[in-house]
Amino acid sequence: MEGKRTAIVDIGSNSIRLVVYQGPPRLPAILFNEKVLAGLGRSLAGAGTIDSEAMEMASAALRRFGALIREMDCDDVRTVATAAVRDAANGADLIRMAETLGLSVELLSGAQEARAAGLGVLSAIPEADGIVGDLGGGSLELVRIAEGRVHEHVSFPLGVLRLEELRSKSGFARRVERILDEAGWSGVGRGKPLYLVGGSWRSLARVDIHDRHYPLPVLHGYAMPISRVDLLRRKLPTADKAWFKAVPNLSTGRVPTLCAAADLLGAILPVLGCSGTIVSAFGLREGLLYERLSPAEAALDPLVVAARDEGRQLGRFAEHGDLLNRWIAPLFDGEPERNSRLRHAACLLADTSWRANPEFRVELGIETALHGNWVGIDARGRAMMAAALAASLGAQPPYPAPIPLLAGPQDIATATAWGLAIRLAQRLSGGVAGPLHRTGICRTVGGVELMFEDGDLALSGEAVEKRLKALGAALGLPVRIGRRQDQSPAPVSRRTA
Repeated sequence: MEGKRTAIVDIGSNSIRLVVYQGPPRLPAILFNEKVLAGLGRSLAGAGTIDSEAMEMASAALRRFGALIREMDCDDVRTVATAAVRDAANGADLIRMAETLGLSVELLSGAQEARAAGLGVLSAIPEADGIVGDLGGGSLELVRIAEGRVHEHVSFPLGVLRLEELRSKSGFARRVERILDEAGWSGVGRGKPLYLVGGSWRSLARVDIHDRHYPLPVLHGYAMPISRVDLLRRKLPTADKAWFKAVPNLSTGRVPTLCAAADLLGAILPVLGCSGTIVSAFGLREGLLYERLSPAEAALDPLVVAARDEGRQLGRFAEHGDLLNRWIAPLFDGEPERNSRLRHAACLLADTSWRANPEFRVELGIETALHGNWVGIDARGRAMMAAALAASLGAQPPYPAPIPLLAGPQDIATATAWGLAIRLAQRLSGGVAGPLHRTGICRTVGGVELMFEDGDLALSGEAVEKRLKALGAALGLPVRIGRRQDQSPAPVSRRTA
């Protein structure tokens, strides 16, 4: 199943996108991602139709995407269309045109679009509890999510390409408030975050990351306070082209929609009562994948699944990461779940730098943790994984920025202990499974004890003892070497102190 390629063609109101996925069903990797800003919803507010220029751009994009899908031998192809095609008088013409190109189009209702967006956020942030706001070119979907499920959802004709007339009149915020209030959405998000989905809101967050010099330029999980939204609403209308050009990876096609996106966000946050915003890299397309999973697949941790797949592809031994985690787990018994899953992911990634130049393995480990394409993790989690991988590769605190800017001293100390435990296990075992199956490590009344079977005492030695002592120092505990059969401790040589 993991070799299966799935293609999704998303015909949105602003962009048409092809994404090809391959990998574990719970979190397949993106093999290919391309969008065309066709602007199908551009003329809807006035003419009620998709204009000829947008239709021509759509035809060219779909022709190319259909050809790419065939070249990539995709096993499963799904083409969906949303608000612009749904609402345009000539939307059926576009559907017929797509079908002549071999693409069978599913026209999603507003409710289906909202549900898919909610599921997409849950697939990336399983513990999410709040409101999903999916802003497209033709519509705004709001979705209440909690406890791993989609609850109330609604679709409004408030896409960025439809806001020009509404924003041109005075009282824009009051008009938006009335629309949401009449639909029964006032106060629904009281004290909860608004999860931002859609290209315009993600671009707005990209601008904010650049403007405030935030130390981790990763969109997923980025928290944008309400105060920053208000600041951007004032700043964007006066910014020039050079200012926007300086924002890394900001699509020029998104710039014209930023002011409308900021104004709408500023208008709905107080109505919903949301406490702030969190960006989700996942949305409708990922929700379409997620809804097809079995309950068992959907329950898997997306961070652990992705890290395991990375370790399987780049590490030396397929079982290495999971075995490492089981071996060191007794040292950290009782730690909170939010930490233990980060430790597990760090173990899964611990052997992915082995091909690198030895002088740069630490840098690669840090880079992998901080900037990897992970979900189900925030900035603190990335920093803890980075500290763990750095320590496992021989680095010592203080770690380079931005690690100490994203996680507190206690979190970094915890992650350092994970890394040192990983480092000990890898030195002891040589990276293979057998020694870890036959040895064990735990905390006892007397400190940390590394236990061998009698026939394996030869695996101990100066290098192992040195790493054991480093781990004990990080935990603030004395260390011992014992025998698994009789548990009688053997002292650690002082020469490795």
